[in-house]
Amino acid sequence: MSARRARILRLFCAVVLLLLAAGPLAPIHAQSAAPTFVVTFGADRLDAPQDGRLILMLARTDRPEPRFQVRPGPDAIPMFGTDVAGWTPGSTRMIDDGAVGYPVQSVGDLPAGEYVVQALLNRYETFNLSTGHTVKLPPDRGEGQQWNRKPGNLYSTPQTVRIDPARDAPVRITLDQQIPPIDPPADTKWVKHVRIQSDLLTEFWGRPMGAGAHVLLPKGFEEHPEARYPLMIFHGHFPYDFDGFRTTPPDTTAPCEYSARFDVDCYNHVVQREAYRFYQQWTSEDFPRFLIIKIQHPTPYYDASYAVNSASQGPYGDAIMHELVPHIEERFRGLGEGWARFTYGGSTGGWEALAAQVFYPDDLNGAFAACPDPVDFRFYQLVDIYEHENAYVTEGPFQQIERPGRRDALGRVSYTVRDENHVERVLGAKGRSGGQWDVWQATRSPMGPGGYPQPIWDKETGAIDPDVAEHWKENYDLRHILERDWATLGPKLEGKIHIYTGDMDNYYLNNATYLMEDFLEGTTDPYYAGEVDYGDRAEHCWNGAHDLPNHISRLRYNTLYVPQIMERIEATAPPDADLSSWRY
Repeated sequence: MSARRARILRLFCAVVLLLLAAGPLAPIHAQSAAPTFVVTFGADRLDAPQDGRLILMLARTDRPEPRFQVRPGPDAIPMFGTDVAGWTPGSTRMIDDGAVGYPVQSVGDLPAGEYVVQALLNRYETFNLSTGHTVKLPPDRGEGQQWNRKPGNLYSTPQTVRIDPARDAPVRITLDQQIPPIDPPADTKWVKHVRIQSDLLTEFWGRPMGAGAHVLLPKGFEEHPEARYPLMIFHGHFPYDFDGFRTTPPDTTAPCEYSARFDVDCYNHVVQREAYRFYQQWTSEDFPRFLIIKIQHPTPYYDASYAVNSASQGPYGDAIMHELVPHIEERFRGLGEGWARFTYGGSTGGWEALAAQVFYPDDLNGAFAACPDPVDFRFYQLVDIYEHENAYVTEGPFQQIERPGRRDALGRVSYTVRDENHVERVLGAKGRSGGQWDVWQATRSPMGPGGYPQPIWDKETGAIDPDVAEHWKENYDLRHILERDWATLGPKLEGKIHIYTGDMDNYYLNNATYLMEDFLEGTTDPYYAGEVDYGDRAEHCWNGAHDLPNHISRLRYNTLYVPQIMERIEATAPPDADLSSWRY
């Protein structure tokens, strides 16, 4: 035998010995089985087939329940979603590799280990729209469009399971719980609750639909039946009641609750103290008398409609301004004229307040918009929907950089635009997640062929649709609309626009405000004569109070702008205006 053949033989024998030492080999086609989850529809909960979104959540702890741990970012828990249709009580549905997942893509990607598992069915109902489309959506049931708290939704008791890819047996879960109804708030001496059925919304949705409000009455309302009052409209997310108003001193014996957002201990005591402080101001002898309303206008897509007319959500702008507001003013003796109406709010409410002023310029006499959602879609947070091809990444010739979605005051990023959108992708297809990006889409997009909002971008990849972006620009880009229509809008908006944003807003909302400021300050025919101001190193949601920390100023919206409002009334009220009956 040659030396070369002997070396080959020795090498072959060494390899064989190593393989034998490693133990028996599995067939090369064998793979670890992906776990499957079999969910049973508890037969004792509902007696009719259900449509909806089935959501599976897995956490490392049951405190709080997994349904309350859903979020984007490094603390995200695995979650998976799939649509169900005609699901009958007592039957099962399976969640397997076909379900959409975040932050892992599929159940097959779950690491082995012990989990607390929970499932929930966000129930849909059928809406026959006036457009001729039939859509399935989750109606609001008094909770403000929160899928994990929505009355009537089914969910499972959390259970601890071990996920093992080598195990063939499925994990079995039963939807054995149902979220109970929410009792509506009761009227008090100071706060009244109003709800109307809107003819406009009922026609659009093909079923009775409406809007409501919590009305704060001024001191002396009953004692002065001749008085008629200015109206302040507080826009924002869904309010269960008129929060921030408390007629008794704070309960300092209650256990302290720490606010991680503001790094403030006993923040629950602070909130109660500020609410009582507002009551004391409101009922003092020298505080101006007016009505304040907090509007309830949830849609099947979100906790608020964004207070504008929309192809996919219906004519909420008109319903609020032409039906709800006149109804409240008639019932509670409002002055009922544009010079005596003002609007304010922060974040969602900041955009709503500014949009209401822009789209109904004669019906309002001033908007105070704090940390508004993007007012110029060249900075839709950090996405330029007109120039960028992809919402999720900044693209270069050799690499892609993920686009941030949230930061803190020091610039530290906690999650990306992709993260937020992929959470929403799990929670609902066709824009039905109830999330922030989906409601922006539901508000601003044209209606698609199936009756759902046309996507502004592909939810999986982030690829932007330029035709949808153009529709957004012409109908909802507030800076563009002001520039386009300033010849007619400018004279109606002089002195009415006030915008406040922290220059380290968590969601980069200051960037769009800079573009709005550039236009407003650069326009002189006429000059806007309002205010744009920034909080130094202030996060979301700075509202113009330079002398207060954010955790306090956010609790003082109802009094913060009153001096400017009273000055505006004095300066702009028509000669025959009632400036006396409400001053007692």
